[in-house]
Amino acid sequence: MNFWVELLITILLLIGGVFVLVGSIGLSRLPDFYTRLHAPTKATTVGMGGILIASMVMMSVNQGHLSLHELLITLFLLITAPITAHMLAKTALHHENRALRRTRSQHLMSSAREQQPPVPADHD
Repeated sequence: MNFWVELLITILLLIGGVFVLVGSIGLSRLPDFYTRLHAPTKATTVGMGGILIASMVMMSVNQGHLSLHELLITLFLLITAPITAHMLAKTALHHENRALRRTRSQHLMSSAREQQPPVPADHD
């Protein structure tokens, strides 16, 4: 295999691994459910995308034609992760999970829980 292809694959794997590691640490270390939700949906999605693209490049070089399996998995992951995060956040909202006290715009949580349009906050 060409040195530059191996370098590209290595860089993609390292970037993907770092993002997956940061997402996993964030999932275990962040203080409440709503902030924990960002770690797997943002960092881990990007990390898995990098790993899958590296796999796609390697398999395409080895087989001599474009490998679509990894591309389809990446697209599926990029489509389903935000939808899953939204569904989890709505479920937590309806089960009245508390957010951190320092979270801004907490008045929007009650209107979202009741599925009503948001009421603007009074800023004095």
